[in-house]
Amino acid sequence: MDIQNAIIAFSALAQETRLQAFRMLVEAGSSGLPAGAISEQLSMAHNSLSFHLAQLTEAGLIESRKDGRQIIYTASFERIRELIRYMVENCCRDDEVSCRIDAKGSKEIIEFFTKDRECC
Repeated sequence: MDIQNAIIAFSALAQETRLQAFRMLVEAGSSGLPAGAISEQLSMAHNSLSFHLAQLTEAGLIESRKDGRQIIYTASFERIRELIRYMVENCCRDDEVSCRIDAKGSKEIIEFFTKDRECC
């Protein structure tokens, strides 16, 4: 991820409704949520919500798929990992935080260190 993509992602999240919808989708996991359920939980008209979901989609933070007559939205966990990795690699000091892949090579681990370099 480059700085321009990070700015687009953070800009998309820098609005209350979008942040709430994004959080709901992260909590829903890979199964996602239909647009109607998001609209209902946020007490928002469908057309207003569509605008916000489009902003999150354009930033690459969420994805959508059709399921019959419904549109199901899911968080893009790969994009979230890229954004977090960008922050760790470009905005944190090496002696405070680091990213690494676990021994199996399947999970990314972020470690935060105390001033004595002990992982917490």
